[in-house]
Amino acid sequence: MADGRQMITVRPARPSDVGTIHRFIGELAAFEQASDEVTSTPDLLLEGLFGPIPAVEALIAERMHADGSGEAVGFAMFYHTFSTWTGMRGIWLDDLFVSANARGSGAGGALLQAVARIAVKRGCAQFEWWVLDWNEPAITFYRSRGAVAQDEWTVQRVSGDALLALAENRLG
Repeated sequence: MADGRQMITVRPARPSDVGTIHRFIGELAAFEQASDEVTSTPDLLLEGLFGPIPAVEALIAERMHADGSGEAVGFAMFYHTFSTWTGMRGIWLDDLFVSANARGSGAGGALLQAVARIAVKRGCAQFEWWVLDWNEPAITFYRSRGAVAQDEWTVQRVSGDALLALAENRLG
């Protein structure tokens, strides 16, 4: 590329990418200081991505080398949501990650654009994701691409024993 960056391509993930995606998830968790929270395994990811009823989709960003080979440098994992207010699907970006040695290469922008193109092609009303409030480089990156914070919303979560208690009506 004329600006000194290497060529980045984005392609759909394949089953053979699951180990790489799992490694990227570990790197992302370490960056977010949450390594102990990762319980996924390559087998669970394989099922979620490529099982009989896939729950999620993934894209791989590759840095292309002069010999035509590609090196995976990042991924985006996303799935459909549905808005009762618009009556339309949306896309939720669960993770977007670029390896530290490839940041600034254009891989993050290429992944974000690729998911946005999928959202438009599929007629989605919105494309959303979370970003940690302390991750200023990511916030700046997203704002530069037109993202707007939804500050009036807060995330609510029920998990573990609380999820079981709610499911079994053992509240209180």
